[in-house]
Amino acid sequence: MKPSLLASFNRAGAWVLLMFLVLPALIAIPVSLTPKRFLSMPKGEYSLRHFEKLFTSEEWMSSFGQSAIIALSTSLLATILGTLCAIGLWRVSSKYSEVVRAFLLLPLIIPQIISAMAFYRLWIPMGLLDSYLGLILAHTILATPMVLITVSASLANFDPKLEQASRNLGASNWVTVRRVILPSVRPGVLAGALFAFILSWDEIVVTLFISKYSVYTLPRRMWNGIRENTDPTVAAAAVVLIALTIIAFVVYAILSRRNAKVKTSL
Repeated sequence: MKPSLLASFNRAGAWVLLMFLVLPALIAIPVSLTPKRFLSMPKGEYSLRHFEKLFTSEEWMSSFGQSAIIALSTSLLATILGTLCAIGLWRVSSKYSEVVRAFLLLPLIIPQIISAMAFYRLWIPMGLLDSYLGLILAHTILATPMVLITVSASLANFDPKLEQASRNLGASNWVTVRRVILPSVRPGVLAGALFAFILSWDEIVVTLFISKYSVYTLPRRMWNGIRENTDPTVAAAAVVLIALTIIAFVVYAILSRRNAKVKTSL
């Protein structure tokens, strides 16, 4: 009786915490339906004019496209680097590998404003300010630790005997990684890629420092929309982002459940 009561209490607490974190963001939904030209709650009248403006404006669509390009590139690079780092640190297990791991996780610890100033100072002599490459590299540095964490968590449940068996059968290091290790840690890799994409898609502090006019991502356009004229189109864009995030997590949950069923059946 006690374990079930404790489990129910934990479940209820998790839902309360989830609602506390999520409900404030949902205020964007009614605000996006206001018929007025400024941020306000609709009073009996609703309009989709701001969604129409969002999807017909070249500026907003350009920002969507730029953010998608940067986020996809960041996710790809961060996934490759984070996965390789996690596998390397897992195979070379020592006190020095833990020092290296702590160093690689520094971007998660250092305040973003400090990282933004560092990128700004480093990117100036390299000519990377206000460029796709500059933003992709900066976002990759920030996102790689997320992939490192998720893949390392998956490797914690990986049986080293499988790697030993592969090597004893004559497989090279690359074949072992590609055919034995990577399939086993696939959920961690996919989760890391998803987190890297979301981090890059939502990143604003570093973007404000190292992008000016040539690269105008969606978070920056939303920031300027709130700061300059409180355009309700910002709320419409926020609703689209919330919907995309929910869809991404639902797809990931479905794929994870399907992979779990396949492993169980095997």
